[in-house]
Amino acid sequence: MPELPEVETTRRGITPHLLGQTIKSIVVRQPKLRWPIPGVISTLKRLKIKSIKRRGKYLLFETSKGTLIVHLGMSGSLRIVNETTPVEKHDHVDLCVSSGVILRYTDPRRFGAWLWTEDDPLTHKLIASLGPEPLTDEFNVEHLVALAKGRKIAVKTFIMNSHVVVGVGNIYANEALFQAGIHPERAAGRISKKRYAVLVTCIKTVLTRAVEQGGTTLKDFVGGDGKPGYFQQSLQVYGRQGEACCQCGNALSELRLNQRATVFCTVCQS
Repeated sequence: MPELPEVETTRRGITPHLLGQTIKSIVVRQPKLRWPIPGVISTLKRLKIKSIKRRGKYLLFETSKGTLIVHLGMSGSLRIVNETTPVEKHDHVDLCVSSGVILRYTDPRRFGAWLWTEDDPLTHKLIASLGPEPLTDEFNVEHLVALAKGRKIAVKTFIMNSHVVVGVGNIYANEALFQAGIHPERAAGRISKKRYAVLVTCIKTVLTRAVEQGGTTLKDFVGGDGKPGYFQQSLQVYGRQGEACCQCGNALSELRLNQRATVFCTVCQS
């Protein structure tokens, strides 16, 4: 599933091709995604793309009349192609611009979304209640400590909650908790401020490094230029259950938290 680094990588990859371009047409081949694609999207023409921003895992394509809100879901991707690129089975939406470039949305599982709003997109019901961006000053130890107070849920589940902080998906939660030396099952409300300060730093470090390396390619993800991400080569715990811990040599353990694979070291994390 594309997480924040993959979505940010996509945003950076497609922006040079689309920024300032005028929409010629939007071709919808399959309107039944996670939510039905509103019919108005197919009528959007002659609107200039003023900016492409990201909020959490949502991409916001701002025009003079409104904003396209795109979410990649579990298996979605956006690629820059041209008019001669063959259409494949799971290519559900094309956004065609004046330069002849096409932004093609592919989504085998169809859990993504293409939505439209003429209001401030940050007030949209899917976005308004999101937590702070992890790579900003708003995400800090005071924020985490305040929300964690009295919470009995596992810290991994806590930091993956998009109302606490956006974009810390399963892969990066595993990696950040390992680097911080915190056991993923430890109760969120029973972690000291000092340890949370370390965790905040580790989350920022892991996500920054992942963005720099173009995200993590496990199954489906490629960036907007069609190239895979390389952060997988830097993974210290995720997907390495049973292998030796890179710090102590102990065999890494795995458990399931909310049906998500959770890999950790019983020696280095407490």
